[in-house]
Amino acid sequence: MPLRKSFVNHFVVIILKHYIFCSVDTQRSIRDYKVSDYGASHAGSGQTVGCGRRWLSFSPHSMKVFMQTLVLPTYDDVVAAARRIEGHAHRTPVLTSRTVDAELGAQVFFKCENFQRMGAFKFRGAFNALSKFDATQRKHGVVAFSSGNHAQGIALSARLLGIPATIVMPHDAPAAKVAATREYGATVVSYDRYTEDREAIGRQLAEQQGLTLIPPYDHPDILAGQGTAAKELFEEIGPLDALFVCLGGGGLLSGSALATRALAPDCKLYGVEPEAGNDGQQSLRSGSIVKIDTPKTIADGAQTQYLGNYTFGIIKRDVNDILTASDAQLVETMRFFAERMKMVVEPTGCLGFAAARAMAGELKGQRVGVIISGGNIDLDHYARLLAR
Repeated sequence: MPLRKSFVNHFVVIILKHYIFCSVDTQRSIRDYKVSDYGASHAGSGQTVGCGRRWLSFSPHSMKVFMQTLVLPTYDDVVAAARRIEGHAHRTPVLTSRTVDAELGAQVFFKCENFQRMGAFKFRGAFNALSKFDATQRKHGVVAFSSGNHAQGIALSARLLGIPATIVMPHDAPAAKVAATREYGATVVSYDRYTEDREAIGRQLAEQQGLTLIPPYDHPDILAGQGTAAKELFEEIGPLDALFVCLGGGGLLSGSALATRALAPDCKLYGVEPEAGNDGQQSLRSGSIVKIDTPKTIADGAQTQYLGNYTFGIIKRDVNDILTASDAQLVETMRFFAERMKMVVEPTGCLGFAAARAMAGELKGQRVGVIISGGNIDLDHYARLLAR
């Protein structure tokens, strides 16, 4: 038995190395799928990993070994991403407000990714990932699944790099985000987020059409690209005492964590997710990834059901705490940004500041950073929310 266990562990490490060095178009999710012919389906008894069509089922014990050996991105990957996106992504402004400083009794700095290309931070990770495609990948194209901002980021990056793009989007995604994705030249495939599995749809399209699947957050190149926003923030304003970052699948938070621990190691880092969808908070508390039903919240960019293996590995190690904000708090924060700072910010982009306002008493006298993730929202819906 000990010999068999040793062999399995050694074999898993070999497969891990094979997985890490495979080209991105053949990498597969390792979370909870078991092979069936050449496709993948949910399975509770085992896990799979592989490249191309070479798949293996792992027992829960072997999967634990795999996760313990998973190689996480580092700040060096963020630095490399910054070089790739330079001249393509905007170096977004850092804004301040005397009203906010007075309210919190602190110095608050807003990194405004709502002024990024396509209106959100997602462009950073998307362009970084696609810029690493080889000639074959560029020819066949990319497929992604997203509720909106990753869709637009991939679509715009693909257009700039001359890569065909197919995007799987929920049928109830904001109309403005769907329209923009199509205008960037991508083909949009719709699905029902409450009854269908977007990852399965994306994998099927990748298999059938030879596309490279780029997930919205659980990918080293994606999260490294997202981390460049925090890198720019620290480079511009120096160390912070606290940084608040919105949390959906964890790409922005994990990337920000890499930059934070490298540039301001003493800074307290907080992830903030919708009150109705606190899977990240539950995961951090329990020490393992918790999966929930699709949350019903106005923060459509954070309607994720679970964190990723890469993102959770970094979050668990580097994030101080995960907080939540209610939809009512998000609406009030949207109103504040519109009235006092003359900015349109989508609900998800309000998560960080909503939590910071709730923690005002603990932040007095501190230097506080907030990353505003994006500003993509249908104007009619925006008006209805502000009229509440």
